Amino acid sequence: MRQTEKYPVDGPNALWQIYQTVSKWKAMRNFVWIQITRYSPSLRLKNWIYRRVLGMTVGEHSAFALMVMVDVFFPERIYIGSNTIIGYNTTILAHEYLTKEYRLGDVRIGSHVMVGANTTILPGVTIGDYAIIGAGSVVHKDVAPNSFVAGNPMQVIRSGSAK
Repeated sequence: MRQTEKYPVDGPNALWQIYQTVSKWKAMRNFVWIQITRYSPSLRLKNWIYRRVLGMTVGEHSAFALMVMVDVFFPERIYIGSNTIIGYNTTILAHEYLTKEYRLGDVRIGSHVMVGANTTILPGVTIGDYAIIGAGSVVHKDVAPNSFVAGNPMQVIRSGSAK
């Protein structure tokens, strides 16, 4: 089950009230830096920006493919272990703005994890060590260590202790 904090809003939907939640300047700054990382071929530069500029926790030798989109408003709520690969055009969200509320949740991706291309990871999800996420998946709940999951809706293809 996803672990998110829920914040009700009055008036228009929560997205219309976004700048009461997060600073415009933080959002603009983060957007520019994230765009640089999306197009950069340098894994070292990407990890430096994620760690030092955006405040993410990123383990050693983790790699982000081209076009990965991390949360613009709350990147500091993303934690990634060591030696993990985040596939092409993956989106990692730590927020969701709904009609009557918004939700925030830490995203924890373990070590030695492989996330396939075009995957969406929703807020409040934990992905265990050595997990494999199939391309095009929507990760809407926790993934156990050593599991292989795929699809939309995400389904467990294999679970176990094999590394």
